[in-house]
Amino acid sequence: MQPVRSKRGFLIFFLTFGITDLQLMSFKEKISTAKLPSHVAIIMDGNGRWAKKRGMLRTFGHENGVVSVRETAEAAAELGIKHLTLYAFSTENWNRPRREVEALMRLLLKTINRETKTLNKNNIRLLAIGDLQSLNEKTYEHLLKAIDETKSNTRMDLILALSYSSQYEIVEATRQIAARVANNEISIDDINEDMISAHLFTKNIPNPELLIRTSGENRISNFLLWQLAYSELYFTPKLWPDFRKEDFYEAIVDYQHRERRFGRTSEQISEKERK
Repeated sequence: MQPVRSKRGFLIFFLTFGITDLQLMSFKEKISTAKLPSHVAIIMDGNGRWAKKRGMLRTFGHENGVVSVRETAEAAAELGIKHLTLYAFSTENWNRPRREVEALMRLLLKTINRETKTLNKNNIRLLAIGDLQSLNEKTYEHLLKAIDETKSNTRMDLILALSYSSQYEIVEATRQIAARVANNEISIDDINEDMISAHLFTKNIPNPELLIRTSGENRISNFLLWQLAYSELYFTPKLWPDFRKEDFYEAIVDYQHRERRFGRTSEQISEKERK
């Protein structure tokens, strides 16, 4: 009878402690490296509300949000994700109170100067999309300098969307294509999805497979409207300054449990996977 009691005891131990261990398992351990998205885009939302909950100025939230940027970039690079785009400042953000905008520009400048060495150390290339020339001159110059200093890095692209508007991006692409038609470089019949994509800010970057938005808001706010056509959307109630590596891993696990059909049926997807 001893073996029976031993097996039963093992079963009780497993049920008591094993399930707890599974519950405590990091989401990182549940990630399949074979099914990683190559490009993740994030709308970093909730800095102001995070600061307000603590009785602080909105700028305090932005400053603490930098820690989340660092954690998320590290997590993405460690997993092997090749492109990470962060919605850092929209064209609509210029309408915020002047002091807040000035504080954001100072913080952006400070962060660029402080983190460039870290980017190089970790083999991460910095890129930026948006109406960059609308940034103040000093910030624009330092941004270009950081982009140049990291241009040879190959581990991951960290892409900052600055003074960015997807509607503006699409309008600019349309103007460029229209000008080419007017100059007889191309005909109207040459215009297709690939040509439009080739005239966007993101022309050399694959479209995101996953969009993450923090703070509980369920919208995409004029961000990568063309590029997100077939992206998976993940919304979390976490405010951006509270967002950490484990939250990023959780979003990746959620993404990996989704079936990406691109207009096909589940049966077609299964058949393709078998082949």
